[in-house]
Amino acid sequence: MEYTPEFIKETTGRYLFTPDEVIEVYFKNETLFLIWRGNEKIEPILLGANVFFVKELNKKMHFVTHPETRSHYLSVISEDEKTITYDYIKLADSVQVPSVYLKNKQYDEALKGYLNIQKEDSTSTFLNEHAFNRFGYQQLREAHYKDAIEIFKINVALHPTSDNVYDSLADAYARSGDSLQAYENYKKALDYNTGNTRAKRFVEAYDKK
Repeated sequence: MEYTPEFIKETTGRYLFTPDEVIEVYFKNETLFLIWRGNEKIEPILLGANVFFVKELNKKMHFVTHPETRSHYLSVISEDEKTITYDYIKLADSVQVPSVYLKNKQYDEALKGYLNIQKEDSTSTFLNEHAFNRFGYQQLREAHYKDAIEIFKINVALHPTSDNVYDSLADAYARSGDSLQAYENYKKALDYNTGNTRAKRFVEAYDKK
């Protein structure tokens, strides 16, 4: 299949698959490829000039442009093949999903993104408290204290009534040598769970100083 330079330029890029995931479209030697969920070289089965089947998604797809906004989309072809839907919008080069900001240590931008997801869907799997906690402790194990603290602070912002998020943040502060911030956050943990024994031990020991 031959594609025009204009078509390649217009369709190459990242498309928002979920609030925190993208599908990336690229061309190599005029062959269409996708990157999705760790698979760097998905080659769709071409069915026409702008129709292709992606077996990894089990969907027949095409590229469309919204007639009013002129935004570009990677979209699923409906079963009747008559209804046009606008499924996965193409992102501007400057826009990233929250997990990319998090990976790049742009913590303020990551938090903004996750708060926006929370505003739209407070039960989103992308806001999983335990996933953030595991990631934060991964940083702690590698002695990346500042990064761990920032990750745990995001978890606090997303889950402000969980004693566990304050407990983890306090632990990171304690390991980094900031006993005052550790004390303040362990006290917060106790506000939400008086049975938190680690927090209780730390606060009692600190108060005796």
